[in-house]
Amino acid sequence: MKQMLIITDGCSNVGPSPVTAAAQALQQGITVNVAGVIDYGTIGEWGSREIEDIARAGGGFSRIVGTRQLAHTMQMMTRKTVVQTIQQAVNRELKNILGSGSTGTLEELPPDDRARVVEVVDQLSETSELDVALVIDASASMKPKLPAVEEAIRDLMLSLQARTGPSRIAVFHFPGSPYGDGAICDVEWTDDVSKIKSMFGRLPMRGATPTGPAILEVIDYFRYVTLEKEQRLAETYGKGEGISGDYVV
Repeated sequence: MKQMLIITDGCSNVGPSPVTAAAQALQQGITVNVAGVIDYGTIGEWGSREIEDIARAGGGFSRIVGTRQLAHTMQMMTRKTVVQTIQQAVNRELKNILGSGSTGTLEELPPDDRARVVEVVDQLSETSELDVALVIDASASMKPKLPAVEEAIRDLMLSLQARTGPSRIAVFHFPGSPYGDGAICDVEWTDDVSKIKSMFGRLPMRGATPTGPAILEVIDYFRYVTLEKEQRLAETYGKGEGISGDYVV
């Protein structure tokens, strides 16, 4: 499963629409969640609406929270998205099994069957492979919030390590340059908490907020990683063995 979690406190003001970019991410199998961070102030109606629209277009969740609630919110959205993604896959299968007249919901199953399906969903939520790309707004207004962001990322990684299945995090910040370009990858895929702390000491804080370009950059990163996995599988199993790529829930 692939997730993108954007942490921001304001409105996009450079490049293409982040809502359109989030829709492209969903088409690539990447769910987009957005945590809007406030601290002694407000994001504003425009920013709040954009945060909600990005998450909706990306098939994910949005929350606007204070810095003290950020860590809990990130963990909640990540786990909730895992369950939702698996549930959607199960519902599609149920609809195929039960026929065209089915709504594809667990309520259509007898109680015993429903209980077994819920148990499978719970197991998959803990055992499925999970990649989460954290995308941090590094505009100037976010500087006072960085300690809370760092703590929240560390707590998220520790919670993911408690899962049975493999979990990895990659960390990006935007803008990627003084000119408001895209995003930069600060930490490649890792499950090592210690790699996060050193990143924050060198994180540049700039004025622009290119949320749309940042999302597109992270989509490309996911695409590159997927291609790399497919190449490794081809090398391991050889060509013509019927393995063409990863199964992504």
